[in-house]
Amino acid sequence: MSLNLEQYVSEFSAQNINGEHLLQLDGSKLKALGMTSSQDRAIIKKKLKEMKASLEKARKAQEKMEKQREKLRKKEQEQLQRKSKKTEKSSSDATEGTTEQ
Repeated sequence: MSLNLEQYVSEFSAQNINGEHLLQLDGSKLKALGMTSSQDRAIIKKKLKEMKASLEKARKAQEKMEKQREKLRKKEQEQLQRKSKKTEKSSSDATEGTTEQ
């Protein structure tokens, strides 16, 4: 999918505009980079807005997954602790039973 904005590649490259920098650009910065066409700036700004929304959505999904993993880890840890306490109790009960005899 081409936006037909190839004429700006050399200037963006010369100014070391990478993906991270690109997301920070606004209309005035684009104009300063030689993008004189308001239509071209509008296209870029629209695509940048879409990219930012997509990145934010992905970030939120990642955070949600991490929270779910943490919740599972805690649940597993609690189950292990309960099992451990149960095992300790049954072994101490068994020890008490042999001591009483």
